[in-house]
Amino acid sequence: MKIRALERSDLKHIHEINNQRETMAYWFEEPYESLDELTSLYDKHIHDTHERRFVIEIDDQFAGVVELMWIDYIHRNCEIQIVVIKDFRGQGLASKALLKGIEYAFSILNMHKVYLYVDTTNAVAVHIYQKIGFEIEGTLKEQFFANGKYKDSFFMGFSRSHYEALKGNNK
Repeated sequence: MKIRALERSDLKHIHEINNQRETMAYWFEEPYESLDELTSLYDKHIHDTHERRFVIEIDDQFAGVVELMWIDYIHRNCEIQIVVIKDFRGQGLASKALLKGIEYAFSILNMHKVYLYVDTTNAVAVHIYQKIGFEIEGTLKEQFFANGKYKDSFFMGFSRSHYEALKGNNK
């Protein structure tokens, strides 16, 4: 498994993900985006220093995306998001890709904290996040509207000191 920068040629895969209502509900985003709209957003954000998008690849096949969003260079934090497409789920890719994204945030961008939001009912995702070191820092009541109702969300964080401690234990 490797991650690499998102390229224009990857947009067809992102378009497929963005048009899956179930997936977008977990991302708390509106589904059904046109390829033209996605291409326009790509062009608009290609030089945006407040986000980084990476493709997850297995043997040169698109397996998903991991994104660092809302990169804040003053407070040194950012949000991380991930989607592994259905054909590649259950192989531990989410954990590996998240750890690579976290490593990039701390080692390249010099972030102090990486955070995420997750639906409180998404037990699989919460388990994965906790397994790699994210901690639940709070519950946001009725924070997101998805699939016709408001959803509670956990706010989970992963600090640089925790990352350094884990890195030190893996030497």
